[in-house]
Amino acid sequence: MSFFDSEFVQEEMEEISNLQDKIYKSVFNFPSMGKEDKLEHIEMLENLLAKQKILYTRMTLSDDPKAIKMREEIISQAQKLGFPPNVDLAYVFSNMEKIIGTMKMSLDNSPT
Repeated sequence: MSFFDSEFVQEEMEEISNLQDKIYKSVFNFPSMGKEDKLEHIEMLENLLAKQKILYTRMTLSDDPKAIKMREEIISQAQKLGFPPNVDLAYVFSNMEKIIGTMKMSLDNSPT
């Protein structure tokens, strides 16, 4: 069975896609959101990142040619965003987690 034929992988990819859609629909409204809405948005970002990280890790452990190709495409896209060719995506995920954590802490420390 192919990596992407797995029912679990398909469900996770659908959840990732749904989360991305929700986040993209509200990202430009973020500055004008209330504190609770901002917190919900940040929590969606945390959830999305966690799911992406797990899926990417599963791809790195798979020897399925389609999973390998997708992993290579992700690395290629990261390079187009300015990351160096030898970037470790686990490092990228870790930095993204820190940024989201900083956003959350900043929001927690802000007045209503």
